[in-house]
Amino acid sequence: MTPAARAQAAIDLLDAVIEAARSGGAAADTVAQRFFAARRYAGSKDRRAIRALVYEAIRSFGERPANGRAALVALARVQPELAAAFDGSGYGPAVIEPDEVAAEPGLAPAWLVEALAASGLDTHEVTALLERAPVDVRVNRLKAEVAQVQAEIGGEQLAFAPDALRLGTDAPVEPLAAWREGRIEVQDAGSQLVGSIAGAEPGMGVVDLCAGGGGKTLSLAAAMDNRGRIVASDTDRGRLSRLPERAARAGVTIAETRLLDPRREVEGLADFEGQADLVLVDAPCSATGTWRRNPEARWRLTPERLARFAEVQGRLLDVAAGLVRPGGTLTYVVCSLLDVEGRDQVAAFLGRHAGWSALPIDAQAGRSHGDGVRLTPGHDGTDGFFVARLARP
Repeated sequence: MTPAARAQAAIDLLDAVIEAARSGGAAADTVAQRFFAARRYAGSKDRRAIRALVYEAIRSFGERPANGRAALVALARVQPELAAAFDGSGYGPAVIEPDEVAAEPGLAPAWLVEALAASGLDTHEVTALLERAPVDVRVNRLKAEVAQVQAEIGGEQLAFAPDALRLGTDAPVEPLAAWREGRIEVQDAGSQLVGSIAGAEPGMGVVDLCAGGGGKTLSLAAAMDNRGRIVASDTDRGRLSRLPERAARAGVTIAETRLLDPRREVEGLADFEGQADLVLVDAPCSATGTWRRNPEARWRLTPERLARFAEVQGRLLDVAAGLVRPGGTLTYVVCSLLDVEGRDQVAAFLGRHAGWSALPIDAQAGRSHGDGVRLTPGHDGTDGFFVARLARP
């Protein structure tokens, strides 16, 4: 493809991403996969170049652009090589008009920048949310040792997450024998750390209330040495259905899946009422901590949607509290850096549940924040998380 054809393809793909963000459609990665599947004439170099241009545009504009052309015109005005691709040729975009409207660069929508600032994040921290993320893997101790896997695939061992290896940005993992054989799982080092804070031990009865695809379920099982019982539950059938295959590959035998009806979680887990040693609530959230991987997520978030997340989080915390046995613990995690979803949620929970207390967290990364710990890309080099560990009297 010519540079002009690549520019036009980037505009077309951006149009699809912008529409998906506007309408609540698929994530940008999924939109891109579908886009290229329908254009098999684009070679691997073309796909990489187009994708790089699209994600540069997504990271550059805090407000959702009107369309893909407005986004690329803005980039072209500071990139002469890209501007030259707007040549009006048969497969390229039309020539840029002197007074053509372009997208405005920015970090995030104005209301969201204010909310992040009110949650204690300065411009450096917010900018770091939009940098490209490395690929981290978790070595599955049920099948391998870290040194053995590191000798095989390389990577940097991280002191604060002893089972983590950090590979390069965009490092392919699924072609590796270590992945196919279940010796490693892709998991951000911050996610590994907050999962370990839960304190799972062999023989425990554990409920992973919002298990999703099961990443933290698998790490809990490894910490438990595959002894005990984990109920991995969720209301999302599609995400939960991925867990059995992943568990089989990882050699995990103590995890069982349980599909729950939304707002009827208490009924679906009635047999665990007051019985669980540990409940993990990795709650649905705004995902502001994962913008490095999903930068278009900030185009989807609205104050109304954030309020809905907060309502769900408070309700799920109350559901989880009823599952914990006396003396047991509840670990609350969100991949959000907004206080309304983290610090404030825990404070409100402790206000509603007399006798419960926040346990001290001795983590090798992150900073104390309210009754928990917060990790950020700018400070810790991980995705952003808030985690708190709560004890029932």
